[in-house]
Amino acid sequence: MAKEVRKIRVGSRKSELALIQTNFVISQLVKLYPETEFEIVSMTTMGDRVLDKPLPKIGEKSLFTKDLEVALLNGNVDLIVHSLKDLPTVMEIGTTIGAVLKRDDPRDALVLREEYKNYNLASLPHESLIGTSSLRRTAQLKRKFPNLQVSDVRGNLNTRLKKLDTIPDETGNKNPGYDGIILALAGLQRMGWEKRVSQIIDPDIMLYAVGQGALAVECRMGDDFILEMLEPLHDYNTVLQIVAERSFLTRLGGGCSAPVGTRSTICFDKNTISIEGAVWSLDGSETLQNSKCEMLPDKKLIQNHIDQYRSDDGEPPKKCPYKQLRQFVGITPGKISYLDLDVALKLGKELADDLIMKGALNIMNTAKDTIHSAIKS
Repeated sequence: MAKEVRKIRVGSRKSELALIQTNFVISQLVKLYPETEFEIVSMTTMGDRVLDKPLPKIGEKSLFTKDLEVALLNGNVDLIVHSLKDLPTVMEIGTTIGAVLKRDDPRDALVLREEYKNYNLASLPHESLIGTSSLRRTAQLKRKFPNLQVSDVRGNLNTRLKKLDTIPDETGNKNPGYDGIILALAGLQRMGWEKRVSQIIDPDIMLYAVGQGALAVECRMGDDFILEMLEPLHDYNTVLQIVAERSFLTRLGGGCSAPVGTRSTICFDKNTISIEGAVWSLDGSETLQNSKCEMLPDKKLIQNHIDQYRSDDGEPPKKCPYKQLRQFVGITPGKISYLDLDVALKLGKELADDLIMKGALNIMNTAKDTIHSAIKS
């Protein structure tokens, strides 16, 4: 009798970039499990359907994830591939991030119209119009480049680049005439559009979004079969960075569209993890920024800590804390040490606490009130 092949249904948004990312994850899984069949189930999300409003003004949470998560919890798909920056820090009940893949370049990129392709943010003509749907990018642009104008631009990568390349005319098109747009570099690279990039924006100029550049695979909590399947995709370096960043944002109480930016680094030579974070007012006039660094546990200490819970046969007993289902800001750790993850978790929280002591919550609450007023109007 032929061995039954299990089919795994993989949820994805319908955009070209989302499908490229989903196919990449599937290709990694196929290498690990060549006898398993994977099927893509694609769908549109609220964020894909509502394109006539800026993201913060739609007034919904989980704009790019909720429809997919409904399918996951209903059993219509077994796992979902996301751009990690789209995932809220508080996961939908019953779901978990089962894998975080090795992070691509997390920086932002400036894409300019053909006549400006040799310019950068500092050299663009006065009042050039830059498109972005991100409050984080908008605040930093207004603060550091007050000579530029900023306007909201919505849609997937293809749509936004088309808007950039379309010049307003007398036929009634509503394109405001963007001179440039800012996008995540990783997305452009995955699409093979690196040649469109006029400037890779260093974090010294623009801090990136929490989780930017990383792919996450979400599944049902307690689905041991899928969690075990996904575990080899976990990238240690990336997971620690993402835990620190998501811990920082969680403590601030912000969502993925909040005017909050970060960057994080693992230094293996010094065995340290560092994170920098900032909060801005919507107009960029106020900013609070700080950084922190912490030593990671010694690897021998970690092994000794694990070994003390092992039974005579080498297997962890039921009371071993490493066998308990624990999440770190929505991420199931797999085989990554809880001791390392606790350092990252604490680091992000302490950085947020430093900014809160200086008034970060006041800045964020003012931004939220402004957004809520705009939604009601």
